Amino acid sequence: MPYMTWQDDLNTGIKVIDNQHRRIVEMINHLHEAMNHSGHQELNDILDELVDYTLSHFTFEESLMEDAGYEFTRAHKRVHEVFVKRVSEYRLRFRAGEDIGQELMHTLSHWLFNHIRNDDKAIVDAVRRHMQDVSQDDGSSGGWLARSLKRFFGGRH
Repeated sequence: MPYMTWQDDLNTGIKVIDNQHRRIVEMINHLHEAMNHSGHQELNDILDELVDYTLSHFTFEESLMEDAGYEFTRAHKRVHEVFVKRVSEYRLRFRAGEDIGQELMHTLSHWLFNHIRNDDKAIVDAVRRHMQDVSQDDGSSGGWLARSLKRFFGGRH
């Protein structure tokens, strides 16, 4: 049974962001499963992958906000920075041998769902307007969205 289950009220209506959020949820569930069945090195690798993907997601999201001229981009970036600092501290504690599992899982799940429902939902209108203004790019034609996805996530999104 997964630790976190996607709920419809988490959808922002921006498919690319929703897909990235779903991927983060999958990765958190993978981390939770591994905590019960994997060794320290594998857990470390999964945690690193989760952090790296989340950082890429934040950078992508921040780029969308900046391009859209979202007025609270700076504050939203600050929320991301505080979260990254907190997770980095967890990683250090984990690497030092501390059992941070339950505390980390609680923080990840509560922070992520709260952030999506509040902070990310606030950017939707500005980002959607901008995405429509820039192009009708569906991600397959090599336009702005496709280039941005490739830059931040390679071929995987």
